[in-house]
Amino acid sequence: MRLLLLATLCVAFASVVHAQSPVASGAKLQLLADGFKFTEGPSCDADGNVYFTDQPNDRIHVWSVDGKLSTFLEPAGRSNGLCFDTKGRLLACADEKNELWRIDVKTKKHEVLVKDFDGKLLNGPNDVWVRPDGGIYFTAPYFKRSYWKRGPVEQDAKAVYFLPADGKPLQRVTKDFFPNGVVGTPDGKTLYVAAGGIQAFDIQPDGSLAKQRKFCSDSADGLTLDAEGNLYLAGKGVIIYDKAGKKIETIAVPQPWTANVCFGGRDRLMLFITASKAIYGLQMRVKGEPQ
Repeated sequence: MRLLLLATLCVAFASVVHAQSPVASGAKLQLLADGFKFTEGPSCDADGNVYFTDQPNDRIHVWSVDGKLSTFLEPAGRSNGLCFDTKGRLLACADEKNELWRIDVKTKKHEVLVKDFDGKLLNGPNDVWVRPDGGIYFTAPYFKRSYWKRGPVEQDAKAVYFLPADGKPLQRVTKDFFPNGVVGTPDGKTLYVAAGGIQAFDIQPDGSLAKQRKFCSDSADGLTLDAEGNLYLAGKGVIIYDKAGKKIETIAVPQPWTANVCFGGRDRLMLFITASKAIYGLQMRVKGEPQ
């Protein structure tokens, strides 16, 4: 009887810990800056500075660990999603000419990593994630832009692509759904894609994806993960799921749309939220994973 009671108490305690919010106790959402047209694509460098885009204004900004806002790059190829690679270079979904860029942060010069697939213009790179070996996954749905100077759609699918660390060849690894945000686990084994809810895949060594399953039915724009494996969905505020697929928290954000999220700050304990014309911060109990 004592053993049974002890086991029951342990299970109950584990359930309480499991359900604990990743938001720091007493934390309140903070408006960090506003006056933008539409914020997107946040990514944190090794020091904790957060880079993000204001696509309509064609700028990449940076919010420093000291709480200062500055413009990193203008013009910026109408960049959308951003992600730092394993060598500290900034990858940018440069939507103006439907390209994927790699930017040297010190010189601010860029090189074009991808400009087409099978000789045909991409639909428009949207979001990007780098796996531990340097291979790059990016999504290319189709959101028609007023600034495009191009003809009709050339690709026959809205897809996720994989660029190996050596740069060649580019692979199309999905083609059956409309993808948006993308993020992977730090062990490089699982990829999450916002597409008709959130889809999860097993990442294969060659970059291909296997064992597709629906992680949850909530839709999202951008995605990020924390150190406990919780998945953050940006869209109508921020929704947080634990790694088992249970909804554990909803963060209300006073803007029409929350486009994306990442963790930043020196200790990676600030959830950085790009939301319409503003950016917000929220102190967390759990650290975020690099993105």
